[in-house]
Amino acid sequence: MSQRRPPDDDDDDSNAFRQALREAGVRRIAVNRADPGRPKRRDPAAAERRAAAVAADTTESASRTSDGRVEPVRPSEFLDFALPDLPYRTRSQLKRGQIAWEAGLDLHGYSLDEARLELESFLKEAVGSRMRCVLVVHGKAWGSTADYPVIKSHVNAWLREWPTVLAFCSARDSDGGTGAVYVLLRRRGVDA
Repeated sequence: MSQRRPPDDDDDDSNAFRQALREAGVRRIAVNRADPGRPKRRDPAAAERRAAAVAADTTESASRTSDGRVEPVRPSEFLDFALPDLPYRTRSQLKRGQIAWEAGLDLHGYSLDEARLELESFLKEAVGSRMRCVLVVHGKAWGSTADYPVIKSHVNAWLREWPTVLAFCSARDSDGGTGAVYVLLRRRGVDA
């Protein structure tokens, strides 16, 4: 036995809507596919750039961090960064200093370029040694030409760009306070 649907007021509304669309000149689409338009023209300069990028050895690049605009931070500002999928518990342990750091780097006395090279080298070595957490002391000293702590501000930016950094935050007072950061690293092959 088949059941019929009772007539609905919605059918009257749908018919009235369709009638209004017809009166407004709206037509049904014949093809339900996007038209990509004409083919892209070949750009020889773009092809050369693409070939150069593919041929370049990315493992031997001079630097993995940028020198772009860096957001200045205050000397006493607490730094805090974590990838969105980092477990809350792990992040909390890092903030409380409950993850033991295995190596440290002190950037006091370095120029900006020297500090960047030292930091990059240190992080590569730490990841190569499968370290989980390291300490980076950046200090809080103001730059000679800037009115903010230059090394601290740049370390804050550089660590956010580094692919194996899962999180970092300012250290406990006993490890340097807001003049240092704990850096949680991705272990090669474990978290990748």
